[in-house]
Amino acid sequence: MTRQKRTTQKQLESLTMAAECLKTLAHPHRLRIVQLLLTDVQYTVNELAEVCGIAQPMMSDHLRLMQRSGFLTSEKRGRSVHYSIAEPSLSKIMDCVESRFGL
Repeated sequence: MTRQKRTTQKQLESLTMAAECLKTLAHPHRLRIVQLLLTDVQYTVNELAEVCGIAQPMMSDHLRLMQRSGFLTSEKRGRSVHYSIAEPSLSKIMDCVESRFGL
């Protein structure tokens, strides 16, 4: 068995960024948002709030945080804003979560 080389500064920076992204996802409502949006259906903030059973302002906060992290994108259509997945690797993360926790 070969031992790994010492962690470089660049690797540590990448791992730090990965940990921050995982912290963003580490909330049941955010995971549910990802689950819903991975169905290739675009939802509005009100639709997501209703499905998740939370108030619209709280849903807006979750969506804003996930958008800032680069996980989601939004498209304005008339008076509505529709959200969709911007980060394709979220499907692999959700596959892991769903498999591990039987969702």
